[in-house]
Amino acid sequence: MTSKVSSPTEQADEAVVGEQRKPPGAKDVRRLDRVIIRFAGDSGDGMQLTGDRFTSETASFGNDLSTLPNFPAEIRAPAGTLPGVSSFQLHFADHDILTPGDAPNVLVAMNPAALKANIADVPRGAEIIVNTDEFTKRAMQKVGYASSPLEDGSLDGYNVHPVPLTTMTVEALKEFELTRKEAERSKNMFALGLLSWMYHRPTEGTEKFLRTKFAKKPEIAAANLAAFRAGWNFGETTEDFAVSYEVAPASKTFPTGTYRNISGNLALSYGLIAASRQADLPLYLGSYPITPASDILHELSKHKNFGVRTFQAEDEIAGIGAALGAAFGGSLAVTTTSGPGVALKSETIGLAVSLELPLLVIDIQRGGPSTGLPTKTEQADLLQAMYGRNGEAPVPIVAPRTPADCFDAAMEAARIALTYRTPVLLLSDGYLANGSEPWRVPDTDELPDLRVQFAQGPNHTLDDGTEVFWPYKRDPGTLARPWAVPGTPGLEHRIGGIEKQDGSGNISYDPANHDFMVRTRQAKTDGIDVPDLEVDDPAAGTGNAADTLVLGWGSTYGPITAAVRRLRTAGEHIAQAHLRHLNPFPRNLGAVLRRYDKVVIPEMNLGQLATLVRARYLVDAHSYNQVNGMPFKAEQLATALKEAIDG
Repeated sequence: MTSKVSSPTEQADEAVVGEQRKPPGAKDVRRLDRVIIRFAGDSGDGMQLTGDRFTSETASFGNDLSTLPNFPAEIRAPAGTLPGVSSFQLHFADHDILTPGDAPNVLVAMNPAALKANIADVPRGAEIIVNTDEFTKRAMQKVGYASSPLEDGSLDGYNVHPVPLTTMTVEALKEFELTRKEAERSKNMFALGLLSWMYHRPTEGTEKFLRTKFAKKPEIAAANLAAFRAGWNFGETTEDFAVSYEVAPASKTFPTGTYRNISGNLALSYGLIAASRQADLPLYLGSYPITPASDILHELSKHKNFGVRTFQAEDEIAGIGAALGAAFGGSLAVTTTSGPGVALKSETIGLAVSLELPLLVIDIQRGGPSTGLPTKTEQADLLQAMYGRNGEAPVPIVAPRTPADCFDAAMEAARIALTYRTPVLLLSDGYLANGSEPWRVPDTDELPDLRVQFAQGPNHTLDDGTEVFWPYKRDPGTLARPWAVPGTPGLEHRIGGIEKQDGSGNISYDPANHDFMVRTRQAKTDGIDVPDLEVDDPAAGTGNAADTLVLGWGSTYGPITAAVRRLRTAGEHIAQAHLRHLNPFPRNLGAVLRRYDKVVIPEMNLGQLATLVRARYLVDAHSYNQVNGMPFKAEQLATALKEAIDG
């Protein structure tokens, strides 16, 4: 029998309504502590832009927020079809939140396909704003509606607002010299204006954005501004929207500082640039475009002023080959990809292991296998990252937990690569890459010093007293070999994939030497200095200490933490820990696991971390798995964890 956990304020599926106020002559204004809005329409309806603009204004207003863009894999999916629906969900609040929300309080459906694709997620009593102009007989039949859902009573349990968005947009733009089709394209701005009025969002940023975006097409800029203002004015004057809502800034949530809204891929890009500056090294990206990693290539190509060089290669193998060459030449070298690209790069990653050069391999995971689900999220590349190379080729693995945390994860991956002279795999995913949240811009004095010392001359004395350079003579603390920039006099040495002799770097087929080098490379990875795992267990050391630990990694952090909060609010005792370092594991992980009777590991795969934990620590860890291309919902996890506690 399934048990469910009730939802307190922050995690509730329903927004909490506070006091209602009504200034003389104005509409009612209700205060909420949180709202979840989902914009949905065709992939050509501009839902991602609409959601992004609403998010930007919400961030500038000071709310905490979390977003979930969701779009088709096709560049232009068939209009009006279920596979072609694109959506953008935004959760914003006056307090700390962790996920984009389980269910929308407001659904904006631009056509029948958008309504049908999303209605199952919308709870009864929620608001649904429907573009009635698109509910033609043909459009409804295309998605399987035998009758109009606006008329057959199937939406009676919802607060439906039928709005002829297309017609009203065209009417608002009749003074412009636009065709009807051109005018219709601005209906997303009309919807944005309406929602901005409903939730008291600032408008200055959006108006400035439109003027800038269409600076070379002033007529289009003016038309979009007119549609945006028409949507605002419609909300203010129509009787159908009798109430607007306020969500106060999350003033107590954030430490003092300068904040901006940031996506995971943008945070990764900034982290890479910051790492190169802190290392005083040029940043080189060798990459091949692939969803959902391409945005990093796009972003880094804008920053030549920071010494960034980007190379869009002809394929994945060329991309990492160029990056490894840049690492040999003394750059902070990066290659970006997704799961299929990691498979293609595997031989060169092994070469980087053999050459012992710093290289960042960034994998923005997506659904697989093969091409799989290019625009959906998954975290199923962990075992590939751990073992997906021939021979014994250990690679450190780092995983960010939130979009903003991608900045710090990039810095940490760079620290490991530069300190230990090794390739490092960073495992983000589509949920983190495209999602966004507020990020405090760090001061430069908060960033770690990543500067390295290149080899400058001989480092070894032969028996006859000759001073020579040994490229594989190691630092006794880190086991890292020296990094010698090509062209430095006297530091010539062999590179290549054939096994090297310890110390001298000469080609060696000696069995004992190979055994030694394999074990040394493994020892170098095992010896990487990573922080101990922190455990969140409020009742630790008391008579009510938890006997269940939920262990996660990567983007499951938000849903797991939200679920754990729900359980604790309901009176349950449960501990939580989240891994950033997956190879090597924190040294105290085994001791942490043995403190608890039950260990539950939720993953967006079929149990890859659980497999590693069970094998390494002989702990009977229980998997809770999902591979549907979407992140976990907090309520779903809370229910599963409650069953684990009670089981």
